[in-house]
Amino acid sequence: MNQLQRLQAIIQQLRDPIKGCEWDRVQTFKSLKSYTLEETYEVLDAIDRQDMHELKNELGDLLFHIIFYADLAKEQNAFDFDDICQTVADKLTHRHPHIFGSNNTIGNNNTEKPNWEQLKQTERNNRAQYSLLDDIPNALPALIKADKIQKRCASVGFDWQELQPVLDKVKEELNEVEQEFNKNNGEPKKIEEELGDLLFATVNLARHLKIKSELCLQQANQKFTRRFKQVESILQQKNITLTQATLEEMEAAWQSVKQLEQINPNSEVTQHD
Repeated sequence: MNQLQRLQAIIQQLRDPIKGCEWDRVQTFKSLKSYTLEETYEVLDAIDRQDMHELKNELGDLLFHIIFYADLAKEQNAFDFDDICQTVADKLTHRHPHIFGSNNTIGNNNTEKPNWEQLKQTERNNRAQYSLLDDIPNALPALIKADKIQKRCASVGFDWQELQPVLDKVKEELNEVEQEFNKNNGEPKKIEEELGDLLFATVNLARHLKIKSELCLQQANQKFTRRFKQVESILQQKNITLTQATLEEMEAAWQSVKQLEQINPNSEVTQHD
């Protein structure tokens, strides 16, 4: 028995209706969703930290979920793990005809590569979907979903070809947020809608700049977190707690952190006079 077979056998034993684990027996596709999302982000976090030992562990946790889903599906006579492997193998060979095509030698990279979006659109047509956007998952993080929607539309030519109109659109949406906020009867729902349009336009700007908006915001989160922890350190060295600090004191500490980063981008605040 190889390790994959061993893992499959363990999951089947955990799911055994009599001798299995109480928690594993009652799980469903729906109940596992939040756990799967959490495991996915833990994989990404391990990659960001370049922690290969932890990455191995987190990939194992994610694989456990995939095999668990396969076992649930097998119990319902829907599909099994082999069907999953066959599906992805068929998809990969279909999307790489320049590598696996019958008229080409495997590994011949001199053959013109196909348009991936055209191949995927053909697959969508074969599934008898009614819209170009039908198979974009609702559960995706909003920034990633916006990027996917925009890329899908761009694949059929519904896109700006230059950067300036994209920049203008961001400015337009920002002005609309400000206008709605300044209205005496500005409704929260309307402001929310305009903010959504602004975020969508900003994702479009990131896409045109060849930047992943989700990763961009993650980096901004990390930068803010790093700086705020340094602000806490500065205040602590002055025997000031966050609840005691005034906004002016926190702002002064924040500016000190930014100035230090400009002098030495790789440094962190450890002392403050």
